[in-house]
Amino acid sequence: MTLDDLFETVKHRAASDPQESWTAKLMAKGPEKCAEKFGEEAVEAIIEAVKNDPTALTSEAADVIFHLMVMLHARGVEWRDVVSELARRQGQSGIAEKAYRG
Repeated sequence: MTLDDLFETVKHRAASDPQESWTAKLMAKGPEKCAEKFGEEAVEAIIEAVKNDPTALTSEAADVIFHLMVMLHARGVEWRDVVSELARRQGQSGIAEKAYRG
């Protein structure tokens, strides 16, 4: 499964019955809850990174990516736009990119 496929799955599941889909249930709670859940998953990934548990970190990283996509969809941001932004930054140093954003 590619990240493009995963985003399409998120979009499909978001339109499902909240009684049958975690994604739909989360989306029904609103974009703020989606953002909160993303933050929770990010913190869990940080904890596993600090603990140096590669297996748990792998699992949490998958949760982070999934919930990032749910959050993006909740706010109407397309995955392809994120990918386009990454492509724009390719070959540019992080220092130069930060200066670009001001």
